Amino acid sequence: MWTIRLFAVALATLALAPPAPAQEPPASARAEAVGVIRELRRIVAPQGVERYEYVRIGGIDQFVSIRGQDRANPVLLVVHGGPGFPTSGIAWWATRGLEEYFTVVHWDQRGAGKTHLANDPARVAPSMRPQRFVDDTEELVAWLRREFAQDKVFLLGTSWGSYVGLEFALRRPEWLHAYIGMGQAIDSPESERRGYAYALEQARRDGNAGAVAELESIAPYAREGEPIPLAKIALERKWSDYYGGVMAWRQGQVDGIAVRLAPEYSDAEAARAYEANGWSQEFLLSDVLSVDLGGQTRLGCPLIILAGRHDRSVNSQVAYEWFGRVQAPYKHFEWFEHSAHEILAEEPGKLLVTLVQHARPLATR
Repeated sequence: MWTIRLFAVALATLALAPPAPAQEPPASARAEAVGVIRELRRIVAPQGVERYEYVRIGGIDQFVSIRGQDRANPVLLVVHGGPGFPTSGIAWWATRGLEEYFTVVHWDQRGAGKTHLANDPARVAPSMRPQRFVDDTEELVAWLRREFAQDKVFLLGTSWGSYVGLEFALRRPEWLHAYIGMGQAIDSPESERRGYAYALEQARRDGNAGAVAELESIAPYAREGEPIPLAKIALERKWSDYYGGVMAWRQGQVDGIAVRLAPEYSDAEAARAYEANGWSQEFLLSDVLSVDLGGQTRLGCPLIILAGRHDRSVNSQVAYEWFGRVQAPYKHFEWFEHSAHEILAEEPGKLLVTLVQHARPLATR
């Protein structure tokens, strides 16, 4: 009975209703998905912070995203790898949990992501030197300390960012609750030699004649005292990555596809998010892979190292050996058994637990 009456009322209502306006074109599939993600992660807590802006750093505008449930939480600055591979594009799922315990800052460095797209590459190119990135980090940390009225921050450097981050921690330890190294670069030439040896061993074990031939063609790889040509690095990475050196049990890196759904990026920006990856590496990669920080064994701030057990891209065993020699006010080493180089994407849950247990308490000491 109720169904029949409601149906009759509905018919009458439709008869009296004005003609429906012409329908707008449907939103793109990306727009709909991004809209859902944007709303689900929107910071609504009264004391929260959600900002996306460009900050003037090192003479150019550089993009930062700042998100957290409580402005009073300690600041966690993520210094991404690559060079030229920003983490802001995967923040919507990889660091969402961290925002409940930290004010999480993702920064697209010069020659990366939205910062690269917002600046003239020809003008930026002369500044693409490792030391400039350490200087940029110092400027950004100084700005964050002022902006959030906090004397210290946490700095998490990953991959290339671990080189930049450790250099900054050696320069300004008094500004840090702790330096957190993830995929920590220490003795890069030795790391490269071990990664190459692993890839060659796996290729031979696999009976992969093509891989063996290509890898043997670049021997000797990472010769002592000589920079590694980019072409050799690319060939080593091809097979090291194929055998799970960058993401455990995967034949390559996939976490970058998350930028396709990142609210921080427009459609056009998402399509070009990693455009500067190769551009930045032309300036920086050979130099950085020649760096040996193994002699730096005294740090003035707490040290936390996060290492993927299967990381061959920046060899985790090299970092573990260095960690044993370092003197610091506090130090902690954490193995991630199901990760290679991309802990942020491979084990975000364990990353959250580790930082809450071993990093955050340092901010209250």
